[in-house]
Amino acid sequence: MQSVNSLGLAVLRLLCEQPQHPYEMRQRMGDHGIDVLIKVTRGALYHTFDVLTKAGLIELVETTREGKRPERTVYAITDAGREVAQERVRELLAKPAPEYPSYAVALAFMSLLPKEHALGRLELRCVLLEAELASCTVAYEGLLKRGLPALSVVEWRHKQAHLRADLELTNALIDEIRSGAMEWSLPQDDWKSNR
Repeated sequence: MQSVNSLGLAVLRLLCEQPQHPYEMRQRMGDHGIDVLIKVTRGALYHTFDVLTKAGLIELVETTREGKRPERTVYAITDAGREVAQERVRELLAKPAPEYPSYAVALAFMSLLPKEHALGRLELRCVLLEAELASCTVAYEGLLKRGLPALSVVEWRHKQAHLRADLELTNALIDEIRSGAMEWSLPQDDWKSNR
C-alpha cells in the first residue's frame, strides 16, 4: 500500500468531510490551524492534489466556471484514498519516527560558544518559548470556542506539551550551567588538555 506525506494526509482527511476545491481547502486548513503544523503553500497544495489524483486516492467530481474567473475543480476522496489515509494514521500513531530537530543540534554543539553567550541564547529561547506557548494556548482555546471538537484539534495539545518540555529542559540547563553542575569548556580547551 502506498504512503502519503503530511500534506497529502491533511488533504485526504479534509476530503473525508466533503468534496472540496483546493483553494477552499487551503482556507479550511487555516481555519483548523493545520497550516501551523504543516507547511502549506499554494504550489505544494496543488501539486499534492495532482499526485493524489494520479494515485487514484482522490478524484475530480466537478468543474465549474463563474464569469471570467478560473475554473473551479472540486475533488472527492476515493475508497482507496480513505484506506491509505487510515493506514497512514495507524502507522504514525504507533511508530515513533526519527525527527531531527535543530534545537538538539544546537545543544550538541553549544560548547562552541563561551558560557555567557550560550546562557544568553538559552535565556532568550525561554522568553520566546513562553510567548509561543501562550500563543498556542490561546489558539487552541479559540478553536474549541469556535465549536471544533477536541478530537479534531488534539494536535495543539501535542504542540503545547512539546513547548512545555522544551521550556522545562531549557530552564534546567540554564540552572545547571549557572550553578556549575554542568562544567563548561570550549572544544579547543578539551583538545589541549588531551594532548
